[in-house]
Amino acid sequence: MLIYTAVIEGPAKWSAPALEEAWFPLIAEGDAAAFRALYALASESIYAFALSILRSREDAEDVMQDTFLKIRSAAHLYRPMGKPMAWILRITRNLCLMHLRQRKHLADAPPEELCPAIDTDEIGDLEDRLTLETAFRCLTEQEVQIVMLHAVSGMKHQEIADLLEMPLSTVLSKYHRSLRRLRARLEEQLR
Repeated sequence: MLIYTAVIEGPAKWSAPALEEAWFPLIAEGDAAAFRALYALASESIYAFALSILRSREDAEDVMQDTFLKIRSAAHLYRPMGKPMAWILRITRNLCLMHLRQRKHLADAPPEELCPAIDTDEIGDLEDRLTLETAFRCLTEQEVQIVMLHAVSGMKHQEIADLLEMPLSTVLSKYHRSLRRLRARLEEQLR
């Protein structure tokens, strides 16, 4: 219901996880409690963002786990900027892009493995599953990423523009246009 609520009712009805910057030095020192707290708050956003790029549940789970391994090994490099989720999602994005590059090197792989079907069967909430499936069908990859980053991860539009290396005006227009299209499709499906 989290994804459905964030997309349909808007991110104002849902608040982004409050990540503590103080956790990163603790994680760098091996504090398991700080790492578990970070995982509990950030895993859903990381998974949703990875899924929006990779469109494969298994690949998104792998990248999510790789992201946490990278955070664990690079926590000492984090510099407090007030945006820990942006730092984490930049790691996720880089790992997704690396995964996609590796996938392209598989010249002998069949086309369906290079561009797998979207697998949302593991999403327990029916409304969330319907929302994601509809988003993947009616929005471009970039639009899905923008919607997921803002609606699910709670990132500000400027942070999304910085992360995706796009002008803020482009992010804003794509976000609002995507939401209108997604809401219309969902209302159509629910009739």
